[in-house]
Amino acid sequence: MRKDPEDMDIDIKRIAELLHTTEQRIRGLLKRGTLHSTPTHHLILERSISKIEVGTAIFPWETYEVVWGFPKIHRAMMLEPALRTHFTTESVAVEEKMNGYNTRVASINGQIVALTRGGHICPYTTEKAESLIPEKIFTDHPEWVLCGEMVGPDSPYAPKETYGIESLQFFLFDIHEKKGGKPLTVAERQEVAEEYGIQSTRLFGTYPLNEAHHKIREIIQMLGASGREGVVIKDPEMRDPPLKYTSSQSNCDDLKYAFTYYHDYARSFFYSRVMREAFQSVEWREGPAEIERRALQLGESILKPMIQSIKRVQSGEKLVENVKIRVKSLKTSEKFKEHLRTLGIDAVFSDPVKIRDEYLIKIQKINHRTNDKTESILSGET
Repeated sequence: MRKDPEDMDIDIKRIAELLHTTEQRIRGLLKRGTLHSTPTHHLILERSISKIEVGTAIFPWETYEVVWGFPKIHRAMMLEPALRTHFTTESVAVEEKMNGYNTRVASINGQIVALTRGGHICPYTTEKAESLIPEKIFTDHPEWVLCGEMVGPDSPYAPKETYGIESLQFFLFDIHEKKGGKPLTVAERQEVAEEYGIQSTRLFGTYPLNEAHHKIREIIQMLGASGREGVVIKDPEMRDPPLKYTSSQSNCDDLKYAFTYYHDYARSFFYSRVMREAFQSVEWREGPAEIERRALQLGESILKPMIQSIKRVQSGEKLVENVKIRVKSLKTSEKFKEHLRTLGIDAVFSDPVKIRDEYLIKIQKINHRTNDKTESILSGET
């Protein structure tokens, strides 16, 4: 739900102060729809503007508050030179990159909200955050934003069975201040996680910068062998921005999933992962046999799921993404259904099944573009 600035009961001056910019600029963003309202009565930034990240959310509720968008983490393609040119520190901290979906959890005027990367309030993630994160942390530190990954099979965005999690778990990887988005150090975040009993991403260790690429390669190979995603490499003091680096298995798993719904993903999604494979192979100085294994894994990840999808459509099936959620309140399920509609996602919800004190609901997300494109080609489109 978008409104013209003159129709919105908001304090433009206050928003400009929160975002450290001018009133004129805020009016321009509102007029163009780059900054717009949501059905949950807050404002979100649709794309990054100067130093203001996409997904920044402004809450004009009782008192005006802002949650800054999560900064884009750049990716190391050639690990050793990337570490050398990116970091100004003598050592780097290496943490596991969990394979789930990103969320920022904050207390806004005393109400817990969990935001998507785009800045929308996700009702399902909010309900989960309320049970997984102790309220005391926000009572003690209302100025903090907890940045984490929601991981597990009961994920409506990125379901994963890899981690042995029953439903969904929150893994804390950063804590930012609301005003300005300044992060706590790696050590400070770990202390907070321990103090409040919050699950934190695994810290493998802190390594000298000039030796870190050797250790990271070992870690990546170990993670890949167990189907895990990769690592995030950080300045322990969080002054330099972090880097991420993923395993070959993760790249291929992404491709396998995306090529199942090949016309619903941007071409850049596919191309970037193929590039990662090539550069990793070169940096690791792979021989002919290793290159052959990598090429086979990559090719199968691309071709097999696409062939299966074409055959399914050919036989009259509709391609859908099957996910599930587990909620305490059926109202959360209804709110989540509306949330998906807001995001333009066509989804069919099953009847709820009671499991102890929760309800399990299966969801089919319909991939119209891939279905339509496949049907057209099978019908003779040239």
